[in-house]
Amino acid sequence: MIAIAAVIAVATAIGFRAETRLGERAERAARRVTQLMLWGLLPPVAFLNIAALELTAKVGAGIGFGYAALALTGGAAYLLGTYLLRLPRPAVGALILASAFANSGYLGLPFNAALFGREALPNAVAYDILVTTLGILTVGFSIGAAFGTVAERPRERVAAFFLRNPPLWACLFGFLAPEALAPEWAVDASQVMVFAILPLGCFVVGVTLAAEADEGRMRFPPRLGTAVGTALALKLLAAPATVAGLSQVVLEVPDPYLVQAGMASAINGIVIAHEYGLDRGLVAAAIAWSTTIAVAGGLVVAVLG
Repeated sequence: MIAIAAVIAVATAIGFRAETRLGERAERAARRVTQLMLWGLLPPVAFLNIAALELTAKVGAGIGFGYAALALTGGAAYLLGTYLLRLPRPAVGALILASAFANSGYLGLPFNAALFGREALPNAVAYDILVTTLGILTVGFSIGAAFGTVAERPRERVAAFFLRNPPLWACLFGFLAPEALAPEWAVDASQVMVFAILPLGCFVVGVTLAAEADEGRMRFPPRLGTAVGTALALKLLAAPATVAGLSQVVLEVPDPYLVQAGMASAINGIVIAHEYGLDRGLVAAAIAWSTTIAVAGGLVVAVLG
């Protein structure tokens, strides 16, 4: 966990410093990085992990509760952003992304291993793939197409969803592919690739934070405004509370599902924000603050453990 905290801090600082010194060149580099993640890294990760996944009845309740938390926090973010905060549509979409989707892979997996041991990883991986990955590839990209600035008419937004979403197609092919197409060595390699996405995503977050600061809309550390505070409350408090409540009332699920639901805002949210024209400053600030809070908690656990 200490190594992960160091990677996050260094990569974000490099991105922030690069934009400060290089300006538009750093922003062009950040756009290339998001394209690399979207078209080069995420599709094979999605295909191999979905093709190799073994579904059992034991994970069903936890996955269902995860989607309930996603629906509740996403719906609350839409209502609060639209009617209470009165944000523009790109900012509402960004608020939904930051509130609903968790960094259950890059942070969630090591978090669960630190808290509960390696035996907790199968449940943590199941949540990451079936809730976070599938949710981002379908609902997350749909939010980008619906609230972003890349299209105006419904037909254009539908086309943008399918044409700008290569991981979705990889995920669908993964469900249809035989297990032989996902050998263990390839799945292991894809999981190493997942951890490579973490510093790349943090670099983009750092560049975005610096660019917004240059335009007078953000400082570093990012300002903890009402919209960002709303995203943090929904992501770090409401989501795990939903899973915990359902676990108590309906059917008790393993603890990793509660931890995964309460992870920081998903790094991939910045990819969607860049690709579809959402409020990338809001997404970047929510990622920065929620990751800081989550990593601080993880460091406390690591030291006390």
